[in-house]
Amino acid sequence: MTAIHITDIEAAINFWRQKALPSDSMPLQAELDALAEIYAVMAFERAFEVDELSLPATAMAAWLAWFRSTPDTPCIAICSTSQGDDLCKGCGRTFDEVQRWTQMHPVEKRATWRRITQEGTAWRFNRYAERANSAVSQ
Repeated sequence: MTAIHITDIEAAINFWRQKALPSDSMPLQAELDALAEIYAVMAFERAFEVDELSLPATAMAAWLAWFRSTPDTPCIAICSTSQGDDLCKGCGRTFDEVQRWTQMHPVEKRATWRRITQEGTAWRFNRYAERANSAVSQ
């Protein structure tokens, strides 16, 4: 099962909230409403992940729109997997993740981003954090 973590649902909700803040006279956007419903069910069920296949089309499309607004790759152009490491010192991805990145589904990419962010050991999070941040802003 490929799953979307609740923090990604939250981030997507915040993305859509910033696009158009609802007022008392204007209902929530369809995208925001669809994501909020998923989030509410997850909170009620105390679930940290939701199967991507269970998302209604509107919620998945809204999540994908948010995904496209995020950096595509954690790469900071210092790849130690090319030197034989199983885990890249620069970005934190495994050799397999680096090789398959362009073929990975967005949900798989986000799961990888979540793992490397939680681990926080890659150089992109410490030694070369400024380089990683400048790559995101370009």
